[in-house]
Amino acid sequence: MTANRSTAVMQRREPTSDERFGPRGFRTSLDYFPTPPWAARAACEFLARELAEPLREQIVWEPACGEGHMMRGLADYFGCAFGTDVHPFDGSVPHDFLMPKLPHAMATAPDWVATNPPFRLAREFVQRAIHVARRGVVMFVRSSFTEGDERHRAIFTGDLTPSYVVTYVERVVLLRDRLIRSGADDPFNLDKDGKPIKASSATSYALVIWLPGQHDTRHRWIPKCRLRMERPGDYPKYPDQWAAIAHAQTGDLL
Repeated sequence: MTANRSTAVMQRREPTSDERFGPRGFRTSLDYFPTPPWAARAACEFLARELAEPLREQIVWEPACGEGHMMRGLADYFGCAFGTDVHPFDGSVPHDFLMPKLPHAMATAPDWVATNPPFRLAREFVQRAIHVARRGVVMFVRSSFTEGDERHRAIFTGDLTPSYVVTYVERVVLLRDRLIRSGADDPFNLDKDGKPIKASSATSYALVIWLPGQHDTRHRWIPKCRLRMERPGDYPKYPDQWAAIAHAQTGDLL
């Protein structure tokens, strides 16, 4: 089965009168923090290594795919990678992941659901994904996601106890609305002199994985691998933003 790199979109959250917008004009209520493709590739290698999963024979659904960055990594390993999201990024068709139906273009339930869920809807995404996926669920989340009594009772106990918590040894840089390579200049984040600040993160991330019938949680680590996992074309160039910075520094913009 050939990889399907198309995107579609879901779980609509209507803007409010006091809605704020991120650096690229997306509503902050979207909780859009793109996942670097290398982190998705590392997750796939973990599944293939730890679980001996035949990913090339399987279907993965990414239900909060945004502009398709995580999809790019998933599609390198899975036989079919199908993406959807709440917001029509790149003209994709909206689809609500939290509704009790599959997208029209998906003929059968996926083997896996893998995503970086919107933080405020993470619990609902987990519960829906466990119901939908035939083989397993992979959630890319902040390491602190495993904390909290309410979340523990809702998705970390009984038949919902995860099978794995997998920590990334090196920091995965996630930024609102844009994808910038770790250590590279971020044209959306400027210092007091108008110079781009290098992309970094103080937040740690992990994978939480659910497998049917396996509720004894094991802790694993993903060793340092970013440089090995990155590929040409992974990161957008954002030429309009760089041009705006250049014009501002030369006085062309007032």
